[in-house]
Amino acid sequence: MGAVDRGPRRLREGRTYACPYCGLPQDRVLTSEHDWVLLEPGVDVLAHLVPAEHRWIVLSDGRVTVYGVCPPVASQRCRIEHRLTCAAQPLPDLWPWLTAMRGENARRARRADGEPDPGPGRGPRRGPGGLPDVGFPDAG
Repeated sequence: MGAVDRGPRRLREGRTYACPYCGLPQDRVLTSEHDWVLLEPGVDVLAHLVPAEHRWIVLSDGRVTVYGVCPPVASQRCRIEHRLTCAAQPLPDLWPWLTAMRGENARRARRADGEPDPGPGRGPRRGPGGLPDVGFPDAG
């Protein structure tokens, strides 16, 4: 007698499931909105180390909720989603302003080392006089 395929396997709370990308375990936890989130098992970090929209706080009934208080209480701990730690998935841009600043600092460092401007699409465009070209025609 063969196994009968009953469609997608129903996930149950409190169980650990393998990540389809990396194969490592992840905990399926009920949220305060009665949805599910897959969290990194055994990871409990200080909340101030995690961007506000990625802090999952465990409530007294075992459910979790996003803790967006800024700044968090110094001793507050939180859990994080497995997708943030999964080596097989691209890391989301957690702080877009910081990503932009890092890119600009990389360009500044190359210029300081005497390397040429990286060119279109790889750095700021240059207009007359070496100033950044912001895309507006000269009104002068």
